Amino acid sequence: MKILIVLTSHDQLGDTGEQTGFWLEEFAAPYYAFKDAGAEVVLASPKGGEPPLDPKSDQPDAQTEATERFNGDGEAQTLLANTYRLDQVSAEDFDAVFYPGGHGPLWDLVNNPTSIALIESFVKADKPVGAVCHAPAALTEVRGKDGEYLVKGKRVTGFTNGEEAAVELTEVVPFLLEDRLRERGGQYSKGADWTPYVQVDGLLVTGQNPASSEAAAQELLKLLRAG
Repeated sequence: MKILIVLTSHDQLGDTGEQTGFWLEEFAAPYYAFKDAGAEVVLASPKGGEPPLDPKSDQPDAQTEATERFNGDGEAQTLLANTYRLDQVSAEDFDAVFYPGGHGPLWDLVNNPTSIALIESFVKADKPVGAVCHAPAALTEVRGKDGEYLVKGKRVTGFTNGEEAAVELTEVVPFLLEDRLRERGGQYSKGADWTPYVQVDGLLVTGQNPASSEAAAQELLKLLRAG
């Protein structure tokens, strides 16, 4: 079992002057879920090298068992510091792909042609695709086998408008993910803000927020085991 995790390379939070990137929990929880299940995990990002970490996700109040495990794991830290460039990986070499969130993907993974082609290759090969929090944004320009938007008619979730308002970034982000998923024809649903909520439709797994990252990873593993 070999799983590709794709992280953002974008580090600027709009015009605020603040940093963004990937959210640590949304990487760490799936990473260890996959590793503990015996999977080989490979990391990639648009630019390769070390992807930017949203500094807020490494603050004391954002720590979880998975992030603390990562912070003491030199091997995982080295792997993260040396991600492959997206154009160096191919869907045919993996059994599934997973996109962690953070705000970064809203800027660099939505219209990225390499990422879009990669996801479409996984879809055409009937391999599971997972994304959590803001990362379902990377699915919004992807087309399915029928040429329609991948999320059209599918049960999906992602970071809610309410959660975006709560972090006071509604006017900063390029678009609201909940709205975009609906615009693309997704059957969007959500749980209470900040609580775990995951949707599975066929081989597509989406999670609502950081708290959903572990559950989304486990659902992806279920699909792989079902084969």
